[in-house]
Amino acid sequence: MATTVRRAVLTLPAAPLGPENPLPALGAPAGAHVLDERARPGLPRDTARQAGYGPLRSLLPVRILDGYGRQRQEREFQALVLENAHLRATVLPGLGGRVHSLVHVPTGRELLYRNPVFQPVNFALNGAWFSGGIEWNIGATGHTTLSCAPLHAATVPAPDGGVMLRLWEWERLRDLPFQVDLWLPDDSEFLYAGVRIRNPHERPAPVYWWSNTAVPEDHGTRVLAPADEAWLPHCPEGAGGAPAGHERSLRRIPVPDWQGADRTYPLRSEYAADFFYEIGHEADPAGGAGTRPWIAALDSAGSGLVQTSTDVLRGRKLFVWGSGAGGRRWQDWLTGPGIGGYAEIQAGLARSQLEHVRLDAGAELSWLEAYGPLTADPAAVHGSDWAAARAEAGRALDAALPRDRVEAAYAAWRGTADTEPGERLARGSGWGALEVLCGGYKLPGTPFAESDMGEEQQSWLELWRSGVLPDPGPTAPPGPSLVAPHWRDMLETAPADPLTEYHLGVAQWHAGDVAQAVRSWERGLLRAASRWPLLRCLAAADTLSGDPGRGARRYAEAFADLAQASRGGAAWEAAESALGREAMTALLETGRPDEARSVWDRLRPALREQPRFRLLAALLLAAEGHMAAARRVFEDGFELPDLREGDEILAEVWSRITDRPLPPEYDFRMRPPG
Repeated sequence: MATTVRRAVLTLPAAPLGPENPLPALGAPAGAHVLDERARPGLPRDTARQAGYGPLRSLLPVRILDGYGRQRQEREFQALVLENAHLRATVLPGLGGRVHSLVHVPTGRELLYRNPVFQPVNFALNGAWFSGGIEWNIGATGHTTLSCAPLHAATVPAPDGGVMLRLWEWERLRDLPFQVDLWLPDDSEFLYAGVRIRNPHERPAPVYWWSNTAVPEDHGTRVLAPADEAWLPHCPEGAGGAPAGHERSLRRIPVPDWQGADRTYPLRSEYAADFFYEIGHEADPAGGAGTRPWIAALDSAGSGLVQTSTDVLRGRKLFVWGSGAGGRRWQDWLTGPGIGGYAEIQAGLARSQLEHVRLDAGAELSWLEAYGPLTADPAAVHGSDWAAARAEAGRALDAALPRDRVEAAYAAWRGTADTEPGERLARGSGWGALEVLCGGYKLPGTPFAESDMGEEQQSWLELWRSGVLPDPGPTAPPGPSLVAPHWRDMLETAPADPLTEYHLGVAQWHAGDVAQAVRSWERGLLRAASRWPLLRCLAAADTLSGDPGRGARRYAEAFADLAQASRGGAAWEAAESALGREAMTALLETGRPDEARSVWDRLRPALREQPRFRLLAALLLAAEGHMAAARRVFEDGFELPDLREGDEILAEVWSRITDRPLPPEYDFRMRPPG
């Protein structure tokens, strides 16, 4: 059977993604990975160096996606299917190029954890993310901002003369183009993914990449990798790990046994945990290659999925939700009750996910990954001798896909990486086209055509062409800001109207020039007819710079101005929702319940029913001394769609208003007590 690439439609129960949050994300990403300086001396030199390189000050220019809900209806998704006689891969170009399914055709076995629903949750750097399949994480430490975004897709001639599927986009946190070429040779039992990241700029860039594969788990599932040690993010004593975003140091632990349990079985950890395997990559003195990088998840019968790659993709990780109540609750939250759980096996450019690697000006990074079925002797795989278990899995991999075959496939693929795409199958955003046009970049193989640009890019295109940023007037909230140095330079020389000052301040803030950003926003405020966007930026600056009291006052003023200026439509409702949440939170945190009540009274009635406002209502009632009424908000029931991984706000608020046990439906705790 010759390999084919075809269009398809995937129908899933799906929650609405909702509109973007129109407020610029001035703060650092929630739960950002930070390494404690005291931990550096005990780390390998490259990890210690890379863990402090290129941290995000903010998510700019990307916008937050937090308008999703949890009410699902049947929805059709565009899908692209690669198939040969051995494998069938289903790809969702409109959702970050996620490989939703990988089926072993002869047996009909699904090799991945295939999520039966589309349910956005607050796990990506910019909010909306969903579980399952194989995702491509680029940008900065965390799930990519492209998790729920469209990518460009097209067919390309494959190295073997067949057909290949190319996915590409412009990653905006680092301003870097990337591509993923999915290639399934006619006679292959492995899906290849050729990945390339390019830096077209005249300055080095920090780069992050982790390919994240969700695999089914049960009590017989074991994850194997060629390692005898792993790095574990620091966690409370006695826990199996720490929730994402709480890492402060890394400790080296043995594999497989740690604290009385074999942690290579995902369900033998009670709490969520990340295990970064220490895989040796140095060549031996005799000139041989270093340890081959791979990771596999095999069931009780010794069958499952294996992932391997060329050596550039050096890191391997196991993530487990754990068997505790919190981990099980999160798994249900991502899909639904009664649906089997999953673990994640991952592969990255660095030893851990606290790191960014340097990509020099004009340089590129590329590698080849392979995904396919693996069957090994179950007695050896599940035996008590770890060295024998991983050796058996490695032997089975070498028999199924020798290392030199992966190297040869990589060399063949590199010869086609610049080939121009053929039939266009899906379109991504227009931001890459804007950057390529304005920067004059030459990126063979990944065309960003001017025709890809849409309404959001037009005002910036006009700024580039004429030096003037057009002002559409107060008919809608301001559009997205651009913050790269060349856009900041253009804004600084453009006529200084209030909208230009607003966007200039955002760009200056992103560059770390806080004082100049505040001056730009204050100048814009003097002549602004619509004051709330500038007031909100000043409020956020006050709060983030250590003056939450003044920030809260400005938040209240900004929301009052927005409530007066707001019109009908989704964009205005999204602005009211976002600013209302920020204002009420700031006012309550600074002990101003009367002013928080004033914001509540100005909200549209429909907004008051949003889950995040139900939680704020409970906090407001508690601040006003109405504890019984605050408890009734919980007793009446609400679901918080944008609850962040590791966030224990529900348990914290419940403990403020009552000493009763936390109801199970609100129990998302991922750490042990204390």
